[in-house]
Amino acid sequence: MNPVKNLIKSLKEKNCVKIIAGIDNYDVKNILKVIIAANKGGADAIDVAAREDIIKLAKENTDLAVFVSSTEPEKLLAAKENGADVLEIGNFDAYYKKGQRITAEEVLKITEKTIELVGNEIMICVTVPGHIEISEQIKLAQKLEEMGVDLIQTEGAATVQAKSPGARGLMEKAVVSISNTVELCKNIEIPVMTASGITSTTASMAFAAGASAIGVGSCVNKLGSEIEMIATVRSIVETVKKESFSTQKSLI
Repeated sequence: MNPVKNLIKSLKEKNCVKIIAGIDNYDVKNILKVIIAANKGGADAIDVAAREDIIKLAKENTDLAVFVSSTEPEKLLAAKENGADVLEIGNFDAYYKKGQRITAEEVLKITEKTIELVGNEIMICVTVPGHIEISEQIKLAQKLEEMGVDLIQTEGAATVQAKSPGARGLMEKAVVSISNTVELCKNIEIPVMTASGITSTTASMAFAAGASAIGVGSCVNKLGSEIEMIATVRSIVETVKKESFSTQKSLI
């Protein structure tokens, strides 16, 4: 099946899993491991940085939908020309690591310029900054929907510091993005992807909140071996698909 058609199908079924290599990850060896893990683990998409050789690496090593992330419209145009399946404005973790914050107005300007450059022939996903007030997030998401954006991604974990170790800490980080998901799903019609702090422990919470997809990053791309990465992706995917099947079966 065409990777974009498969992506759309999984979004409609509300069980889409995207594995994130990282917007500022240019470690080709690590990225290849993440791509292979996403592929062998049964994910629906892979998200990589906007660099030609990295996009090529992804396209040559998987049939999954390839998201390319950047905050620069010109780089997203180049990504389209280099074969990206979905253009993503985000993720903003690279900003937060530097102590910077991106505003709703900046996101709108980047989106407007990107659409102007790339047209409407390719899917566009936009991350709504998790640090802004939820009322402002909703207004931003609604404006993005009006502009023709296909998918909204939430975030939040990068803006909070977990106080507890282990599973409790993961839930503390994920709860911000998941709570943002609840509010956005109530106020827009396009699919919402929950990202930031999502793991096998918290994935089901995201879908319960109304998400159509999850974006999983550091719990995979920070692992040391390809085997660990594959096992983690598989665990997340099996949990997500199993619960989705059970939900759909109960509705019949």
